[in-house]
Amino acid sequence: MEGVSVRKIKKICVFCGANSGKDVAFVNAAFHLGEVLGKRKIDLVYGGGKLGLMGCVSTAVAQHERQVLGIIPSAFTVNNLVGETCGKEIKVATMQERLVMMMELSDAFIALPGGFGTLEELFQMISWAQLSIHNKPIGVLNINGFFNGLLSFVDHAVKQEFITPRARKILISATTADELVDKLQAFRFKSDPALSKLKWSPSSSQKEKLDLTLRL
Repeated sequence: MEGVSVRKIKKICVFCGANSGKDVAFVNAAFHLGEVLGKRKIDLVYGGGKLGLMGCVSTAVAQHERQVLGIIPSAFTVNNLVGETCGKEIKVATMQERLVMMMELSDAFIALPGGFGTLEELFQMISWAQLSIHNKPIGVLNINGFFNGLLSFVDHAVKQEFITPRARKILISATTADELVDKLQAFRFKSDPALSKLKWSPSSSQKEKLDLTLRL
């Protein structure tokens, strides 16, 4: 990292499956990510509960005496559906409220293997970064090539001119936890000048007019 300006990251939000997946490598990588965060003195924000990879990464972070915050919709807490959160828990009313709070309370985002929910969270953060709602780094931990197909699809969308080369740079990938955290710390993104003028505060009565040729 010598000669590179390093972003200060105190809290990372991790999106991942509530299942453990078919390959034991996913579980091992989730525990290892938690260990890396703990050793680097980085706290965890996640979706709460103790199921699957979510439970693995949160347990590992807690074992290294770092703070763990689970943000969970109240519906998931009925009948102990997802198990006990490892650390502090904040209950919210909706999935969207959960994601907004995750964005506000985190300095960066990592996606581990997961299903539709993980992918939704990942792409929501990417689209919000593209729209200059936030400027925080986002990466996927590509364990055993799990995200190869997704990354190839994103590159295909760039070639077909639905995603701009500038926006493509938002999504970082690495095959090890240490490499990924290093990349997140070194991340610098220059948003589209037109999109960067958008005003997202609740008091904004009028948005800047966009060039209709922009590919969102």
